Amino acid sequence: MRLLLEETYFAALQATSPKVLVQKHLPETMPDLILAIGKAALPMLEAARECFPDTAYLAVTPQIPDIPDPNVVTSNHPIPDWRSVEAASRALELLAKLEDNQHLFLLISGGGSALFCAPWGVTLEEKQSITQALMRAGADITELNTVRKHLSKVKGGQLVAATKARVTALLLSDVVGDDPSIIASGISAADPSTFADALAILERYEIQNEAARAHLLAGIGGELLETPKDLGERVQNTIIGSNRILLEAAKNHLEQRGIRAVILSDSITGDTRAAAQFHAAIVRSIVVHHEPFAPPIALLSGGETTVQVRGHGKGGRNHEFALWLLHDLGQRKVYALIAGSDGMDGNSGAAGAFLEPNSLERAMAAKLELRDFLANNDSGTFFSKLNDQLITGASGHNLNDLRMIFIPK
Repeated sequence: MRLLLEETYFAALQATSPKVLVQKHLPETMPDLILAIGKAALPMLEAARECFPDTAYLAVTPQIPDIPDPNVVTSNHPIPDWRSVEAASRALELLAKLEDNQHLFLLISGGGSALFCAPWGVTLEEKQSITQALMRAGADITELNTVRKHLSKVKGGQLVAATKARVTALLLSDVVGDDPSIIASGISAADPSTFADALAILERYEIQNEAARAHLLAGIGGELLETPKDLGERVQNTIIGSNRILLEAAKNHLEQRGIRAVILSDSITGDTRAAAQFHAAIVRSIVVHHEPFAPPIALLSGGETTVQVRGHGKGGRNHEFALWLLHDLGQRKVYALIAGSDGMDGNSGAAGAFLEPNSLERAMAAKLELRDFLANNDSGTFFSKLNDQLITGASGHNLNDLRMIFIPK
């Protein structure tokens, strides 16, 4: 069953390939510039360039070795670096040259918030520190991006506001709800959030940074221009891929292999431990009462949970989810794969982790105390010691998380 879950993960990624999704939504006329930003920038760009090989282009993607193309900028994720700043600067220069009778073809995928950075009111180092502090505190993606937008010259619709050209934007969503104003911090979409919202978030999580506070207060006082609230018909955003289609692809693959599967939700957010407990409760009900489903059954879910980091271990929300699930299920026998579609879960070096019916016994035999690893946010190390990680490398994909739990008969 473990092999089938791994096979299903890759089959779902293949069925929702960024290149294929872009090919279905190409514009009818040749654009004047192609700009691709995010973890799926390269396959999205490939689809566009096959159709428009003579169009100028720029791509911003995570660090990948051996890319000799000067029009491809590799930068850091999840914390921006100087290359992220260089990428944004180059893009702004190109967009400023476009006239109102020209056309920008914009390809956006998750990860763009860090890969594409133009600090405003703070230094790069300060923005790095604020981003890390919010992540460690457990801020969700909407909160994190609200702050990013108001400390940036490109986020929150400011990138497309910087050009006169008509903009066609295709987006792969890695956020719950598929809101264009949240994906990659809304670089192509009008922004409903404000300077006041951003300051409230910093205060809620007790993030102390005088430069950021002064900048946001200046914005609240009207000394700085707010992020655009309406971009008009000049900018068209289209969601071409989402977590839901990833889950449906996984469900279809399992059912083609004779496994009954059900999608619980593509919108699970909040605390990772609480989300794992919710799934464990459903599994226990299925095992004991055959409710709400009779086994055998595969439960699928997606979305994006958050981890409040208190330790210094290796892991990410998917590894942590898997370890809490194992903790709460105890001796109940299930198979599971909990993984991110981008192939990189936090700082774990892996996409996610497997559970098998004997996972707890193997952990006990290896003298691995679950509580110790959970307290140190070290779930990646736990599953590495059991040889139960899914290691794929960066997938060039980003449609959020894929959780598959199989309860045998």
